[in-house]
Amino acid sequence: MKIWIDADACPRVVKDIVFRASERLKVPVCLVANTDLSRAHTSLVTSVRVKAGFDVADDYIAENAGACDLVITADIPLAARVVEKGGVALDPRGELYTEENVGERLSYRNLMAELRTDGVLVGGPAQLGLTDRNRFASALDRLLTRMVREQRS
Repeated sequence: MKIWIDADACPRVVKDIVFRASERLKVPVCLVANTDLSRAHTSLVTSVRVKAGFDVADDYIAENAGACDLVITADIPLAARVVEKGGVALDPRGELYTEENVGERLSYRNLMAELRTDGVLVGGPAQLGLTDRNRFASALDRLLTRMVREQRS
């Protein structure tokens, strides 16, 4: 089992929460980005720098993450690919992507992108707040506890 982080746009506070959980449960973490990343000082955390380009980090994660892995991403198309492979994906706001909701979330994302392109909407999602961080930390703890238990049984 491994935790993959789509690290290009992942907030630092979310990475820190994941690093603490990784240490507590001894689960390895891999940060994937197209820029150099400062990483936590632990043998459990590695990073992969991919070449620059649209969706290159997403492609790397989708190709390398397995069904027993957890992917942390706000990128809904990547989450859809992970879920389709049988993997688990979690949004930095603590929302779990599932077979039941990822299609709807992808459609909504595409609609919002069209509205932004057409100039109807401006801006993106709100900044990550304290409630979001707490929701993420709780969801991560529940997920990892379940996944580690399932893997060890």
